[in-house]
Amino acid sequence: MKALWTVFRKELVDAFRDRRTVIVAFVVLPVVVPLILAGMSALGAQKQTEKLESTLVLPVVGAEYAPNLVKWLGSNNVQVIDPPVDADAQVRSQQYEVILEIASDFDADWRSGRPAGVELIFDSSRPLQSGTTVARIRGLLQAYDRQVGMLRLIARGIHPAVASPLQLGSRDVATPQSRFDFAQQLLPYLLLLLAFIGGMQLAVDATAGERERQSLEPLLTTPAPRSSIISGKSLATATFALLSLLVTLLAYRLAFAVIPVQQIEMSMEVPLSALGPLLLVILPIVLLGASLLTALAAFARSHREAQSYLPLLVFIPMIPTLFLMVAPVRTQLWMLAVPFLGQNQLILRILRGEPISPLEWALSLGAGLVLVAIVWAVAARLYHREQLAASS
Repeated sequence: MKALWTVFRKELVDAFRDRRTVIVAFVVLPVVVPLILAGMSALGAQKQTEKLESTLVLPVVGAEYAPNLVKWLGSNNVQVIDPPVDADAQVRSQQYEVILEIASDFDADWRSGRPAGVELIFDSSRPLQSGTTVARIRGLLQAYDRQVGMLRLIARGIHPAVASPLQLGSRDVATPQSRFDFAQQLLPYLLLLLAFIGGMQLAVDATAGERERQSLEPLLTTPAPRSSIISGKSLATATFALLSLLVTLLAYRLAFAVIPVQQIEMSMEVPLSALGPLLLVILPIVLLGASLLTALAAFARSHREAQSYLPLLVFIPMIPTLFLMVAPVRTQLWMLAVPFLGQNQLILRILRGEPISPLEWALSLGAGLVLVAIVWAVAARLYHREQLAASS
């Protein structure tokens, strides 16, 4: 145990002496990324508010066929302008987000009581650019449709409620904490990525780096058991990654504190009460990453070869996040035993403020720690190889 503690303390001291390692672990990802995500969310919220509240410039083809509709749009903060020569081409080239085209027989159909044709021209392949504007125009046209329909029924002595036999209400049970934007959806991946490879530099330098500097062989020749040596190095890596995660969560909380949540009706802050549960959920991934990185560093023949595995490791925590973003599923108990997938689900539930049962905690932590033990055993076996200390 004394040897384990000695190795643990030595690796942490060496890591904090390396300025480049400290900057990468505690500034580049933990601080810069949350600031970027907060800036993206703030900018997105501002742009959406501007599109909903500012005067909307709308080219209208055939405005002369529906003067009342054009006048009504103008009274609802829409500025109608003359249409371009080729409406489709102008929308496709992003000159206009949406163009309204009124059918030439609109007036005749309108006067005869038949449905009069209007058409929205937009590019559905650019939902982020034009989605809000299209939804705004569509909502205005639907409101005009309902208003005129009600007036026609009243003119014929029919109560407007006859045309609406179903009274549809809605009750949103979502809390501000459970309303996520894109930046919030990325938080689980960011946390899992930092947990998994946050100690990459320390783990590689503690084994492959020391082997190249020829300082690993004297350590292995000491009476200290190799299991204690690898445990000390793995725990140092895990501690370093865990500290990086804590800085990330605090930076994320501070960065999103400046978001005008009253405008977007969602809470983007990470509550202080959630920091402990989040770190506990991620703990198995931190230990798994430390053990796996130590094993890879022992397996690799050089410092450069060990770092070449980084792209593959980055891809591993990405899989469950992308899967849940494109195909969200209801959490099943067995999912919590799947590495990364279970942690991803629990992180989202903690951020939403949803309760987690003791069984779910036990299953997630238990399955994660079992996998950690397996990977640690593999790393320990690699550390017992005689060629480990030999520099390539």
